[in-house]
Amino acid sequence: MAKEKKVEQITDMEVDFAQWFTDVCTKAELVDYSDVKGLFIMRPYGYAIWENIQKILDGKFKATGHQNVAMPMLIPESLLQKEKDHVEGFAPECAWVTMGGSEELPERLCVRPTSETLFCQHWSHIVHSWRDLPCLYNQWCSVIRWEKTTRPFLRGREFLWQEGHTLHATEAEARKETLQMLEIYADTCEQELAMPVIRGNKTDKEKFAGAVNTYTIECMMHDHKALQSGTSHYFGDGFARAFDITYTDKNNQQAYPHQTSWGMSTRVIGGLIMTHGDNNGLVLPPKIAPIQVVVLPIAAHKPGVTEAAEAVVERLKAAGVRVKGDFSDNSPGWKFAEWEMKGVPLRLELGPRDIEAGVCVAARRDSGEKVTVPLAELETAVPQLLEAVQQGLFDKAKRNLDEHTYVAHTADEVKDVIENRGGGFIKTMWCGDEACELKMKELAAECRSGSISPDKLTGASFTVSNLGAFGVTTFTPIINPPQTGILGVCNIETRIRMKNGQPEFYPTMNLSLTYDHRALDGAPASRFLQALANNIANFDLLLAK
Repeated sequence: MAKEKKVEQITDMEVDFAQWFTDVCTKAELVDYSDVKGLFIMRPYGYAIWENIQKILDGKFKATGHQNVAMPMLIPESLLQKEKDHVEGFAPECAWVTMGGSEELPERLCVRPTSETLFCQHWSHIVHSWRDLPCLYNQWCSVIRWEKTTRPFLRGREFLWQEGHTLHATEAEARKETLQMLEIYADTCEQELAMPVIRGNKTDKEKFAGAVNTYTIECMMHDHKALQSGTSHYFGDGFARAFDITYTDKNNQQAYPHQTSWGMSTRVIGGLIMTHGDNNGLVLPPKIAPIQVVVLPIAAHKPGVTEAAEAVVERLKAAGVRVKGDFSDNSPGWKFAEWEMKGVPLRLELGPRDIEAGVCVAARRDSGEKVTVPLAELETAVPQLLEAVQQGLFDKAKRNLDEHTYVAHTADEVKDVIENRGGGFIKTMWCGDEACELKMKELAAECRSGSISPDKLTGASFTVSNLGAFGVTTFTPIINPPQTGILGVCNIETRIRMKNGQPEFYPTMNLSLTYDHRALDGAPASRFLQALANNIANFDLLLAK
């Protein structure tokens, strides 16, 4: 972060965090307000950020076998009411169409808040045999949810998102899909958006309407609050039964398929702002920044300066860098503030003395650090600097998460974190009872994922042996005092236990587990899990994959 504030029209986040967020959204030209409350105009710069995120996610979806489709925008009321829990969960947020032209419609039509019912109706028409499964679909669209309180990106009445919907022959396949997509979201947040995440299993009260399990990734913002940044739901066969979706299995028996859905929306752009932004405006990770580098000629009126800056722009374009040259007649100071406001990761300054010396000056948006770059090394030095900015943003956000995550054994300790330590994430005990969850919400304002007793979190001990045959060769401590660990790094928030030879997932624990996913791919996976289960005494196996 730059030490000196250069943009006075942005409210300091320390003064009013909510107003700071709104100022950044508008001053960085991400959004504008329309005449309808809660319906925001996404301006070109804001939409370009979403396009980059969309491209990354779409590539990952297709790499895992998913296909894009397009469902209708309107849902007949009778269709929406087929799944009781689903309609009750969304009824308060539905927007209804009652007129077609000048005529009243015979049945109200809901403007889609989500599309589970539309996919189910479609599948009831096309799925007949096990050969028709799995169905791996995704659609990019907007949805309407009639929120009472609205804010740009975070809570709009209309927002852009992707919603994935899949249908599977077995529970195991559907649960694997659910966690696979959660990991895609987590990987995208951490690798491309530089936002470290906590994975969690939502409580019954907070899970998606109609879901058996809802898994979430939560990111910590500058103000130490959580932002739900992506969700993945396992539905079981509830929707299939409601919509009479059946198929003939390999044994020539009629069966109900199992369903999932998962989504990430433009809310994640709000998360980007609140994770990385500062009092000078937006700060964007290079991997999703519409403009990665801005080139500014200094003393452009002097001979050769503009031409040299244009040459730098062309060279970087040829090297695959998203670059823009600012050749306007605004002053250098104005340009510095403008591009800092827009969060461009790297600024290159080029003046007469720089040209004479064969260098340019590079300024990092994340730290304000300036370095001299030889012009002869542009094509290698600039990508390295961009990678350094990307990693620097992640490291800073990870420090914020680690330094504001606490363990509390009592309600008083929870209260102390909230009142005296500026808030944050709290690992604490929960019995699983909804009344206790509501009490915790009163105390802590938000309780999203359960956790086991902290004394077990820090005092459990177990031994795992004979893992070399499964590709695990390095052991790292997991909890204290442990005797083992697994190669790799992965945060997990979900329990798994072996039941009838199959993994069963359930909430209540936050812990860190490391493993190498390559060691778990394919046939060795089940043997690996069984080896762990056989060697863990009085402790459940934990896995996030």
